[in-house]
Amino acid sequence: MLLVSAIASTPNRPSNMRGRSPKHLLEVADVLRRRYRDFNHYNLTDPLDELIFIICSTRTTERGYRDTYRALRQRFPTNGGLSIASVAEITEAIRQGGLSRKKALQIQGIFGVVQSRFGRPTLDELRSWSDADCEGFLLQLPGVGKKVARCVMLYALGRYVFPVDENCWRVSSRLGWIRRTRRNRSGSPRDEDRLQSKPPPRLRYSLHVNMISLGREFCSPNNPNCVECPLNSLCPEIGTRRMGEMGSVAVSIANAVPEKCQNGAGKERLALHRMPSTFE
Repeated sequence: MLLVSAIASTPNRPSNMRGRSPKHLLEVADVLRRRYRDFNHYNLTDPLDELIFIICSTRTTERGYRDTYRALRQRFPTNGGLSIASVAEITEAIRQGGLSRKKALQIQGIFGVVQSRFGRPTLDELRSWSDADCEGFLLQLPGVGKKVARCVMLYALGRYVFPVDENCWRVSSRLGWIRRTRRNRSGSPRDEDRLQSKPPPRLRYSLHVNMISLGREFCSPNNPNCVECPLNSLCPEIGTRRMGEMGSVAVSIANAVPEKCQNGAGKERLALHRMPSTFE
């Protein structure tokens, strides 16, 4: 696996400070690994390439951002060429991915900071830095928050971090691993730190990539497929799962066939379908 080779060459070991492990964490990790086999979602092993790849992925589909990054590299095959490109040139190259000018400004800004700090367009220097120093530097770059910084660290630098993207947050919330602290149910930077502390370091890569796969296939924001989800026996989610079942019960009630009572008094009762097993 790419992560193993990257970690083997990483001189700075990550902190093993962890929070309390959530219930069923090892079972969840095992089920997801067997289903998705730690698929890496086409992420890259060069840290600067990976950062630009992630910038291109903002607010678009997997196919969309892969095509966008491919188009960018066809126009600018090297980071040297991309580092001197104008905002207009970058915007045109990535137009198909949406938010092209915003992303182009971020890309140009990133290259400006990197060039100023290291004298050339590379982030290879980060390979010898501590986790804290890596994250601190990446967070200074345009368009980079904790999720993006930790994706670069996880995929390209082999660090034991846990980037919290929308899929990881949603799956973890429904599993009961993290409490939602914002009204819109999104995670704050502090929440990202709290969630990162829960999995053992060596499971963070696997859980991250496999939760993304699960979120895309089953655990969607709306109308998740809880019935066929491989984690349905481990998931304590009530609101999402039971609301769907309540809808099914309501339909059953509405379509129930009246039957005459056995006493023949002319009163009717509803022949309801058996309640779903979740309520038992």
